[in-house]
Amino acid sequence: MLGNGKSAEERQREKERKKRGARKYGQAKYKHSHMGVVSCVLAGASIAALGGCILYSYLVRGAAPGIVGGIAVIAFALSVLGINAAVKGFRERERNYITCRIGLPVSGVVLILFLAIFIGGLM
Repeated sequence: MLGNGKSAEERQREKERKKRGARKYGQAKYKHSHMGVVSCVLAGASIAALGGCILYSYLVRGAAPGIVGGIAVIAFALSVLGINAAVKGFRERERNYITCRIGLPVSGVVLILFLAIFIGGLM
């Protein structure tokens, strides 16, 4: 049992043994995929850039097409890079892929949103 009549060292050993038992096959928990984290950061940056473009365009009532277009192309590039990073993150061995699973669809949604706005502007 944990606690009564044991030294601090014995309690620490008991704690570690309990922790190890909670993990799958006694292995340490996996770290996040490095490229998955990069994918999430790129997805967040592309959301911020595209959202900033939409907000700026709304505030100036469409009077700044060059600035908005340039930043929107950067958002497009960031979302493509985010998708690429997420796919590379899935190739890393013995990692937690939750960041890849978040970054991939978010980048995809930003890419689809960009294309919808672009095609809507052509019509």
